[in-house]
Amino acid sequence: MNRICIIANPAARGVSTRLQSLSRLIRNVVIKTTKGPGDAEAQTERAVEQGYTTIVAAGGDGTINEIVNGIGTSNVALGILPMGTVNVFAMELGIPFNLLAAWKVIRGGKIRAIDLASANGHHFVQMAGVGADAQVVERNNRHIKKVLGPLSYLLTATQVVAEKPPRLRVYCDGQPTVEGSFVLVGNGRLYGGPFSLFPDADIQDGLLDVCVFKHMNYLALMRYLRGLVFGSLTKFTDVRYFKTAHLLVKADRHVPLEADGEVAGHAPVEFSIKRRKLRVIVPE
Repeated sequence: MNRICIIANPAARGVSTRLQSLSRLIRNVVIKTTKGPGDAEAQTERAVEQGYTTIVAAGGDGTINEIVNGIGTSNVALGILPMGTVNVFAMELGIPFNLLAAWKVIRGGKIRAIDLASANGHHFVQMAGVGADAQVVERNNRHIKKVLGPLSYLLTATQVVAEKPPRLRVYCDGQPTVEGSFVLVGNGRLYGGPFSLFPDADIQDGLLDVCVFKHMNYLALMRYLRGLVFGSLTKFTDVRYFKTAHLLVKADRHVPLEADGEVAGHAPVEFSIKRRKLRVIVPE
């Protein structure tokens, strides 16, 4: 019997007003709300121990990340009701943003086993970053993020690029050491919304897709953003793009790590991936 538990983040953009609609639509399903950072992971771990077979994330990418870390490599399936700021992972899987349609996907129960990536042992499903990207996430005010949505990241980015960037060194098997100002590591294709940053990514191939960016300043940021929008970023001569199952990123100073849009530690960062270890409910 499929036992479903919904874990909702009431602080995520759009969740509070939609939880009432959710409770009217769904009967005989337990809905738990989180009380702060880390609580979704803790509640997921308890739900797994209690025998729930499907845990549904009602929130954004950060909520999904916590729940994925609570599920780990267990046999419990992940369902998604996208209600956050951007919901990149839902876009990656083709999950509809309409609440009723997303719930029908969950009820359909089609399972897809995808890769489970990790950064210093912390799981992520979509992407992670070391350097400028993570600095933006670290500094982005949660209140401003809730009001302005994705625009808040761009405003914070203009502050970050005004500073001297760190120097990162990237080590991985079969590749020469690469140096850059920031690094993005993807499991799926998309970054920051409907933008295909990692064009060759396959969420089931057991490999991480890596972009190392050599520069970070105002001009470089504008070039990189334009390349991201038009799908040409990985062709730039100052961007190194490759695939690997394992890599290590070291920095010349204290540099943050972000995973699925949430701060998850600091460099040095060791990345790895487990092939098809996460069960996710996807559209037919």
